[in-house]
Amino acid sequence: MTAVFCCPSGPKPYRPQILSHEPKFEAFLRWMPAAQEASTDGTTEGKRILSDDSSTYAIQVVRQVNYGPLESKRYFVSGDGGRGTNFCEITEGDLIEANFEKLNAYKNFKCDSHNKFFEFNIYQKNPVNKHHWRANIARPAGDIDI
Repeated sequence: MTAVFCCPSGPKPYRPQILSHEPKFEAFLRWMPAAQEASTDGTTEGKRILSDDSSTYAIQVVRQVNYGPLESKRYFVSGDGGRGTNFCEITEGDLIEANFEKLNAYKNFKCDSHNKFFEFNIYQKNPVNKHHWRANIARPAGDIDI
């Protein structure tokens, strides 16, 4: 797995705030250093976790040059029933297929030495009954099988 942050020491929080989803962000930040040492590709593992319905949330990591172009968007799903001790990387398509939606909860980080900006967003499964799916940006009406 490639590094999430640009520095081993990690960028500093940018305008930090304590959120209601704070434990999810803290669990992901604790997991990152150990995951980079293990250096495994968790794409197939992440798909298995999504199909088992054992994941409760996912984290999107957006990396970009500060006030510049987007470098990457990566998605990590919690694979331990939401305890936050294990995450697997998945694709955006996997996230949409599993019916995850973005919450209004984010954290920002900034690395002054490399001029990088990082945004972490939380996604959770949509609690809506799948029988009553509606068209939205993540699932256009043309993609719904009836």
